[in-house]
Amino acid sequence: MILYLHGFLSSPASAKARQLHAAMARAGRAGDFLCPQLPVSPRSAAEVALASAQLEDPGRLVLVGSSLGGYYATWMAERLGCRAVLLNPAIRPYEHLRARVGMQTDYASGRAVQIRPEYLDELRALETRSITQPERYLLVAATGDELLDYREMLARYPGCATRLIEGSDHALSDFERYLPEVLRFCGLDVPAP
Repeated sequence: MILYLHGFLSSPASAKARQLHAAMARAGRAGDFLCPQLPVSPRSAAEVALASAQLEDPGRLVLVGSSLGGYYATWMAERLGCRAVLLNPAIRPYEHLRARVGMQTDYASGRAVQIRPEYLDELRALETRSITQPERYLLVAATGDELLDYREMLARYPGCATRLIEGSDHALSDFERYLPEVLRFCGLDVPAP
């Protein structure tokens, strides 16, 4: 099963989640894809993600996390012993999101949401300083990420299988190009679109 964890103020309707789900459906594996709506509170998001992960044996579970979802996926993979694909993962979101405390707009719904100062402490509590088994991870990092520094990603995930993309952007707008590699790491051979 693939459990996709979306990024900050994103949703299961994000482009990467839809592309991944469509690829799984083409392979007749749509039922092996799960992407819950994560709450804004990091503590609550971790609880929702863990509850979703409990549906699968950790040996068969693969987490795919984008941006803040990659931060959550790292925390979960270390606790559950499962594999994880990290797409431009956040490294220190409690620093990056400090400027976002207050009212923000949810990208998917357009609704206003409150980012509370205590969410920064909740993010700190979920930090994973180092990984124990690099072979369980695939890092996909774009040098053109306009929000996060790919060099910090490389430093946080030494020894992991890595796809360093020259250019691209934070959203990985060209994600479909890398989808076959991601799916192979997840143990799936899925036909191209």
